Amino acid sequence: MKQKLYILLFFVSNTIINVYGQERQMYTPEEERKTDYFFYEGLKLKNAEKFDSSYEMFKRCLEIDSTSSAALYELASYCLNMDKADEAVTLLKKAIKYAPDNEDYHSTLASLFFNLGMFGEAAEEYDYLVKSMPGRPELNYFLAESYSRMGEIGMAIDTYNALENVMGMHEALSMAKYHLYMTLEKPEKAFDEMKRLIDKFPVETRYMIMLGDLYLQQDDTVKALQYYKKAHEIDPESPYYHVSMANYYEKTGNGEAAEKQIDGALLNKQLDVNTKLSILARYIMQLQRSKQNIDVANILFQMLLDQHPEDSRLKLAFGDFLSSQGKNNEAQFQYQLITESEPDNLIAWQQLLALHFRQNNYEEAIKICTKCINIFPDESLFKLYLGISYYQKHEYQNAINTYQSAISAILPEENKALISDFYGQIGDTYFKINKTDSAFVNYEKALIYNDKNIVVLNNYAYYLSLLKKDLTKAERMSALCIKIEPENATYIDTYAWIFFVQGNYLLAKIYIEQSIAKDRTNNPEIIDHYGDILYMSNEKEKALEQWKKAKELGKKSATLDRKIAEQQYFEEKEEERINNTDSTNE
Repeated sequence: MKQKLYILLFFVSNTIINVYGQERQMYTPEEERKTDYFFYEGLKLKNAEKFDSSYEMFKRCLEIDSTSSAALYELASYCLNMDKADEAVTLLKKAIKYAPDNEDYHSTLASLFFNLGMFGEAAEEYDYLVKSMPGRPELNYFLAESYSRMGEIGMAIDTYNALENVMGMHEALSMAKYHLYMTLEKPEKAFDEMKRLIDKFPVETRYMIMLGDLYLQQDDTVKALQYYKKAHEIDPESPYYHVSMANYYEKTGNGEAAEKQIDGALLNKQLDVNTKLSILARYIMQLQRSKQNIDVANILFQMLLDQHPEDSRLKLAFGDFLSSQGKNNEAQFQYQLITESEPDNLIAWQQLLALHFRQNNYEEAIKICTKCINIFPDESLFKLYLGISYYQKHEYQNAINTYQSAISAILPEENKALISDFYGQIGDTYFKINKTDSAFVNYEKALIYNDKNIVVLNNYAYYLSLLKKDLTKAERMSALCIKIEPENATYIDTYAWIFFVQGNYLLAKIYIEQSIAKDRTNNPEIIDHYGDILYMSNEKEKALEQWKKAKELGKKSATLDRKIAEQQYFEEKEEERINNTDSTNE
């Protein structure tokens, strides 16, 4: 889903002194009074979190004085919170036009450009800020990042050097320059940066170990070992030495020695659980990167649990690790240990629920959701998954009742997206029980609360195509899905199918082949659609091949069997279409 941009906008007192900007025209006293009233009323409403009303006040202010930079800035703030980034950019540019020296406006615009991936524009703004605000050297960091993202590596390094001249040497700056030099394929300069850091802080063994790790990444085991040993001579108690030596031994093929090193770190009584977990996580990453057997990590987790039997963070991490290996029963045991001893541990309940969902164990999911709704009455997630569990068990009315109850408990202004999801689920459920009018009514409600709810848009479009209703609307909604998620094979399949229903077999074939190229799940429904489209494109032998493939991939359909047996296209019956919707588009 689209990620929201959250940028903190500051409004400082010195902007109020020149509220209306530098190019303000002359106004009558009555106009000035009205402008002041609307602006400060807007601020008051904003502080009271009545954002829609405050937006109207700032707009009224601009209707009288279109050059009010402060009002433009406040409207930009509103647009950012409403995910209207393009409008925010326009408003901020206008605000800067009428108040070109306002550093807050420039800073906000620079941050917005960066978040939008407009790194050239961001660099221009940060360059202005660096020159106008020499007392804030950290702005050089953002300027360097902008240069780096736009591919101006040399300028990025120069900017980091300028920042280092002001702030002194710092690990983050040295690491940034290291990676930039490696990007330029200048490893000597990259390693020189880290050596400078070590020369500056000769007793900080972490930097020596870090440099050894970097050499190890470059497969230079000789130099890596030199720096590890040097660090160990200075600080024999450093736990990170053990981790790096374990990685070294793994690299050189001595797994037994690697295990001993990690054992030494995890048995260190001076280290807290978080540090030990960090060490173990780092070791696991190395095992996975080198494609080593990770079963040894389970033993190490158990070793930590023996030392800290009551630590829920450790049990949670172990449960997650077991789950990632497909050891569901063992993972469930760890999560349940937490939920029994700490019934208010939300994360443990969520992980336990997710585990049962992955196993299609909806009976247990219902029990968990029912219990958690009482423990966490404000967590709508459990109501959502309770409804989905009922749906999967074909208890459709219970699902609808659950969703409707959840909607009544949510304040619309607080979570419109979640309300949209609930209405979408109600729509899916009504369609499943063949109440299509009720389904479409609820899809419309879902889109009122979130007009870019991509799951609703796709399902609504697909189901309209199945019923051959309002195909122009279906095509428009499906096109929006592809615009939002162009790599989603299911959404492209829907688009192709709509063209098929419209009789446009050329476009249908183009898009269904795109869908198949992007599909990573071998979805038999997509393959079946491909066969139908090929048949109507007069490629009947290829159509038969695809129908047979769909059957081999697991699609069960009397119509598919008939198409294969009689080697011609037949439209699915309504009951079959509805039964096939679960795996196709949800």
